[in-house]
Amino acid sequence: MYGRICSYENLLVAFKKARKGKTTKDNVIEFENNLSENLQQLRNELVFHTYRPRPLRTFIIRDPKTRKISKSDFRDRIVHHALCNIIEPIFDKSFIFDSYANRKGKGTFKAIDRFKYFARKVSQNYTKTTFVLKADVRHYFETVNHSVLLSVLRNKIENQRVMWLIKIILSNYIMGNNVEGGGYRNAFRKPYLSIFC
Repeated sequence: MYGRICSYENLLVAFKKARKGKTTKDNVIEFENNLSENLQQLRNELVFHTYRPRPLRTFIIRDPKTRKISKSDFRDRIVHHALCNIIEPIFDKSFIFDSYANRKGKGTFKAIDRFKYFARKVSQNYTKTTFVLKADVRHYFETVNHSVLLSVLRNKIENQRVMWLIKIILSNYIMGNNVEGGGYRNAFRKPYLSIFC
């Protein structure tokens, strides 16, 4: 499993995923200018366990509430995609059907369609008044207990080298003081919707 994560082919696919929608960013252009060498360097670091993520950059955004968002370096996002390319199928089959964020064949539009289905069902074809509760887990990524998370992951992943990489990635998440202003949107917010009468 770890060999598949570190393969040049997987890293190339991961690069393309990480680059999507960001082709004009300076750090992406810089990485792509020496793509083969940069991917080989990343591969060597992963194979020989010398890989260390670069420090996160932290932004403050207001949309509408003020939130602190941490952003990984582009090369680290390639590693994240490389890891997910391999372990995602293991976890995807254990997710509930109505989990739509960041899943193949799901997404926002499918979630809206499913919402409409439940709204129609709960309101008995719109003959009863229904209400929607929208909630967000406060400071979700700041408060996840890494020991518990790693324990859950170990139940599905027995490969110690894969677990080493996951620990390295998780250990990089520290809410630092290097805050920059910016409009970076957090793609990982966890909203929850409930429909009831």
